[in-house]
Amino acid sequence: MEHVELFFKSIFIDNMVFATFLGMCSYLAISKKVSTSVGMGAAVIFVLTVTVPLNWLLDQYILQEGALSWLGEEYATYDLSFLSFIMFIATIATMVQLVEIIVEKFSPSLYNSLGIFLPLIAVNCAILGGSLFMQSREIPTFGLAVTYGVGSGIGWFLAILAIAAIREKIRYSAVPPALRGLGITFIITGLMAIGFMSFGGMLTGGDEKKEEPKTEEAKIEIKKEEGKEKDAKVVAQNTNINK
Repeated sequence: MEHVELFFKSIFIDNMVFATFLGMCSYLAISKKVSTSVGMGAAVIFVLTVTVPLNWLLDQYILQEGALSWLGEEYATYDLSFLSFIMFIATIATMVQLVEIIVEKFSPSLYNSLGIFLPLIAVNCAILGGSLFMQSREIPTFGLAVTYGVGSGIGWFLAILAIAAIREKIRYSAVPPALRGLGITFIITGLMAIGFMSFGGMLTGGDEKKEEPKTEEAKIEIKKEEGKEKDAKVVAQNTNINK
């Protein structure tokens, strides 16, 4: 249940684009066509799915204070958290280079259409933001880190795919000249962000139910307390009447 909740929250409630507005440069530049948006979105999903768990391992076993205790007691006091940005970016750059090689090998047309924005995934703030959010939210297990990485990637993919489909339709619409291009795109993005905010109550749950007492003795005690409260109210009412 925890995995499912984190998965849907990272897609809809904490969406990288609509909740925190990360990765906007490639989101705006690549979203002119659905075909290129699908390729970029798939690349982001892969990079986030791999880098967030890898950076979780780095954070848990190398960077945090006391994380090096597995090497021996003399390393238990080491704190390498100041290296987080460097280590995270190094991991991301490695994975992006791998993605670039794979895309160039198997889909040269997609590689050419993405252009400079494919290697720029390495400095995409959404990718680094995924690892930093993982660290700040103190995700406890490796499995949850994988779930968060996949969910964040899918959330970014849905965002760029949706805006690309809308922008393709807008070409044939009567948009005012002053709003054509990025102007109307920003307005639509803001409206979509408002729509995604409505998912905020999806996983908040209902009112907590009062726990029923498990034993008969506990039930009797509760009934006695309720009776005492009623008696106290009656006495207070009688006192007010006599006054």
